[in-house]
Amino acid sequence: MATLQGRAALVTGAGMGIGQGIALALAREGARVAVHYGHSAAGAEVTAAAIRDAGGEAIVIGGDLRFVPECQRVVDAAAESFGALDILVNNAGVTRDQPIEETTEALYDEMFDLNMKGYFFCAKRALPHLLRSAHGTILNVASVHGGGGFPNHAAYAATKGAIIAFTRTLAIELAPRQVRVNAIGPGLIEVPRYFDIPGYTTAQGDAMVPLGRIGAPADIGSVAAFLVSDAAGFVTGQTIYVDGGTNARMGLVWERD
Repeated sequence: MATLQGRAALVTGAGMGIGQGIALALAREGARVAVHYGHSAAGAEVTAAAIRDAGGEAIVIGGDLRFVPECQRVVDAAAESFGALDILVNNAGVTRDQPIEETTEALYDEMFDLNMKGYFFCAKRALPHLLRSAHGTILNVASVHGGGGFPNHAAYAATKGAIIAFTRTLAIELAPRQVRVNAIGPGLIEVPRYFDIPGYTTAQGDAMVPLGRIGAPADIGSVAAFLVSDAAGFVTGQTIYVDGGTNARMGLVWERD
């Protein structure tokens, strides 16, 4: 039996990459999935079509989650379409690789408004629905950047550290009401934008990870499906790093034998 059979899920930023991998994994376990996108409308349609082709149920919702009214509208649309909302996956975000000297106020605001404010207000709007569910759960997508340092990511890492703190505290606030809140911390996950980096190759990515291979969105999806399922029913307030050992490694130059 599929572990998420019939449950209603909203996955934000599911038009590509990690969000797409999570949406597909939840659908494989039987969830009905609202596929949200900010800019990747075509990708969101591809995600939804793949779910439907496999016999699942999916809808597509666009919205700019930097803005609170949009957070409210997207959550409401998902809940109204399915008649319930059991699972919220906060994934929509933006990464910017900039030294602090070149990080403008606008760039800083863009990252915090989407990466943190969007998570907060989607969770707030979803809460009444999750409280009515017997399986209410929130999964926030953080990053290894929230637990370790890497140059030129100060503002981005700050958003991911904030997500981890938000997850831990909200989990304690909602635990008496039986809503679980966890985070997942992806490491190097090969998504399309990696190939926009000059000189990047998959072999280069493989060499940077202790396990010897770069991750795929499906690696995040399988752990996400576990964390929102009843199999993780005693897990809340945790950040699970899915990174091939990256976050566990000491901060030294890494050369594989």
